Amino acid sequence: MPTDLAARFLRRVPPSQRSQYVAAAIEAKLREREEFLARACDLANTSADVLDIEASFDGLADEVDRLQEPW
Repeated sequence: MPTDLAARFLRRVPPSQRSQYVAAAIEAKLREREEFLARACDLANTSADVLDIEASFDGLADEVDRLQEPW
């Protein structure tokens, strides 16, 4: 952690609240990342380019040996 950030944290957050504060900050950041990844997946799943690539891969499968992909 950068020294200036640690110093600000120590000045502004009482010792009895530091663990809870850090846990809340980590939880918020993880939630933000999950929402970002979900939006990225949604965009990719509706992208014409991605759908074209998936169709190309589907065309490579042998009709007899065709696998049903879960996606």
